[in-house]
This record gives sequence, C-alpha cells and structure tokens, in this order.
Amino acid sequence: MSDKHRLGWSLVLLALAQTVYSLDLNIVFVALPEIGSDLGFPGQTQQLVVSAYVVLAGGFLLLGGRAADLLGRRRMFVLALTLYAVSSLAGGLANSAGVIVTARAVQGIGGALLLPATLSLINNLFEEGPRRNRALAVWGGAGASGLTLGALLGGVLTERFGWPAVFYVNVPLAGLIALAALYVIPRDPARGERRRFDLPGALSVTAGSTLLVFGLVEGPELGWGDPLVVAAFAVAAVFLVAFAAIEARSADPLMPFRLFRNRSLTVGMTVTFVYMATFGVLPYFLTVLMQSVHGYSALGTGLAFLVPSLAIAAGTQLGERMTTRAGTRATLLAGFAVGVVGTAVLAVGFDDGAGYGLLVPGLVVSGLGQGVVWTAMWIAAATGTPAHEQGVANGIASTALNIGNAIGLAVFTVIADIGTAGKAGAALRTATADGGSLVVLLTAAGMAAGLLVTFALPRSGAARTVLASGTGQDAADLVNAPGKSGS
Repeated sequence: MSDKHRLGWSLVLLALAQTVYSLDLNIVFVALPEIGSDLGFPGQTQQLVVSAYVVLAGGFLLLGGRAADLLGRRRMFVLALTLYAVSSLAGGLANSAGVIVTARAVQGIGGALLLPATLSLINNLFEEGPRRNRALAVWGGAGASGLTLGALLGGVLTERFGWPAVFYVNVPLAGLIALAALYVIPRDPARGERRRFDLPGALSVTAGSTLLVFGLVEGPELGWGDPLVVAAFAVAAVFLVAFAAIEARSADPLMPFRLFRNRSLTVGMTVTFVYMATFGVLPYFLTVLMQSVHGYSALGTGLAFLVPSLAIAAGTQLGERMTTRAGTRATLLAGFAVGVVGTAVLAVGFDDGAGYGLLVPGLVVSGLGQGVVWTAMWIAAATGTPAHEQGVANGIASTALNIGNAIGLAVFTVIADIGTAGKAGAALRTATADGGSLVVLLTAAGMAAGLLVTFALPRSGAARTVLASGTGQDAADLVNAPGKSGS
C-alpha cells in the first residue's frame, strides 16, 4: 500500500474509532430502565452504569496521553479498542449489577486511552495547517455521527433485541478497527531518548482526577453533604496538590508545566472545559424534556436527535473551512456567537405545551455553532505543541473536557430541579420544562463567557493555520495526500 493511501485509510480508522467512542457515550442511556429491571437494581442506582464510565474515563485521560507519548500511539490505540471489545462483551453477558458496572468502568479506561491516542495520531500524521484542520473536521464529523447512532441504535436495539445488544454492537466494531489498525496505521517510531513514566505523578493525578469526577457525578445523586462525596473531594484535593508538588520537582514530569506557556494550548484547554459545561450538557436536558415532559419513547427520542446531530456534523466541516481561511481565533469567536444565539432560541421550545417544531430552529443554529467550536478548539489545543508531547497535551485538553461536563451537569441538574420538589403529574412536567428552560439560558451565558476567553488566543497562532496551498480541499484530496510526522 502506498504512503498516500495508507494515510487516507489511517484517517478512516481514526474517524471510525471516534464514532465508536461517541456512540458509547449515548447508547446506554435509553437502555437503563431495562437493565435495572432485568438485573434487579433500583432506579437510583442505575446511574452507576453511566457514572462508572464517566468517572474512570475522566480519571485516566492524562495517564492515557502520557502512555501514547511513551509507549506508542498505535499501540495504545489498539489496546484501547481491545479493552472496548472485551468489556463490551462482558457487559452484554452480565448477569448482575456488579458485573455490568465493572464492565462499564473498564470501557471508561478504554475511552481514556483511546481519545488522546487518536488525537495524537491525527496531530502527528497530518501537518499543522489545512491538512490537519481537515483531518480534525472528518474526525469531529464522525463523532457527531456517533452521537446520532448512539441515540438511534440505543432505542432500536433495546426495543428489538433487549439491552445486551447495546453492548454487543461494540464488539465487532472495536475488534475490526483494532485489527485493521495493525495493517494500516504506520508503526510507532523507535524510541529515542529514554524517558521516565513518572509513576508517582501518574498515580497521584489519576487518583485525584478520578475522585474529583466521582464527587461531581455522585454529588447530585447522593447529596453534596453526603460523607462519601465530601471525603471524595477532600482526598482528591490532597492527591492533586501532591501531583503539583511532584511535577514541579520531576526531571521528566507527566504534565510539564512549561506546556502552559503555549497560550494556544492553555486557551484551547479552557475552551474545551467551557464547551462541555455548556454545549455538552444540552443533550441530557433535551432527553429529560422529550421523555419526562413529552413522553417520547426511546426510539422517538433517538429520532429527535437526528436534527441536532446533523447540524453539529455540518458545523464541524464549516469549522474546518473557517479555521483554514480566517484562523482559529476568529472561528472560535464566530462559533460561540452562533451558539449563544441558537441556544437562547432553543429555550423557547422548553415548554410543557410546546411541540418539537419549536425546538428545531434552536437545535439547528445551536448545533452549527457547537460543531464549529468543536473542530476549532482541538486545532487550538494542538497548535504549537511538539510531536513527542502531543499525547499529554491532548490528555490535558481531554481531561478539561471531561471535568467540564461533570461540573456542568452537577451544577445545572441542581438548578433544574429547584422547582420540582413535591410536585407530580402535570405540575411536575411544567416545573421540569421551566427548569430546563432556565438551564438552557444559563448555558447560553456560559457560551458568552467562552467567547470572551477566546479573545486571549494569540492572533499569530491562529494565522499560522492559513497556508497559501489551499483552503478546504475535499476529503478525497486529503485521503490521497501525504502528511508529515510532527507539528
């Protein structure tokens, strides 16, 4: 196989892997009631099926990024997909709550290894500029497709074949991508300078991040004053302070603080946090509106998500073209501005008497803004980082993404539930819709804050992405174009 075709097929596999990753975020939600009923654990503990994945994925991201840099990007990519396949098989075969929660936890570790490895491969296989921008847009569009497939497949598979099918579907997908990667993605280069894994730093940040995300995820469920939640936050703080002290003294730190001198990475990391604390929480509240207020079925909810998912996918492609022509800074500003307007309009549809048609304008405009920001923020996070540190840089940005989502959901679910206490029937549906409307308006305000953060992005860093060689070449050109190793 020629280098040109190998590069193109590598992008196909990386995009498919992102589809699997995104699919797994949503596919389990609609199956939770059946899982709880069949395995015999009550509604208040069913959230553990989701939490186990989120907590472990958030806690291991930095470790995953470091592993990609030191042990090899392709190796970690294949290992992550193998973990996905094995844990998905275990989840489908689960006959108890403990087994299925453990399977989801292993899936979370797989996700923590997969995301930084995938991004690092893209950022090293494709040179900084239009080619990398286009690759990230293809990758981002695949992620949006995965979200759509997750919602749709979750409904279809659960209704037709039962809840185990939402786990089994991952087995052939992840397994085949992992096998193909061994033949298509270039081998990891031989290790040059010997570098330490920084085990004390890895253990302290993984423990601290895991406990922090655990506290954020379980706080709304158990109560913020619950001893387990308070202890999780306290111990997380101890581990994270210890991590900072270890990194400051380490000769080869897991997370070199000098990376934050790269303003593009720092702003990109902050934007990913804001993105998931705002755009990233909207699907949850849309699901609550559709199912708890309007009574949509699992399949109906999945179909309703087609409109925003298609808009997001279109936005990722638009984001690539805008970044190549106008620069990362201008693209992020435009994406957040469109997101603010669209999300504010979306709040109009959060009414117990409103139909789906009132949601559509806001879903389309907000989705376009979301897609534009998604592509541009990863370009910002990757700009100016050396090739041998792309893994940890993407681990940093991915950790900010995950923690932003956890904090956003923790804060906004509390706000949304303020007016629902003691209500039932029509009164509860009205209060739920009103709470969702308030949250949507607050996320729009958060997006405006993201817009302000973006002004800190250096103009020169954005301008570097504008190359005279072309703007927005199509996917076929990219698939047949050689890339450079490094940034």
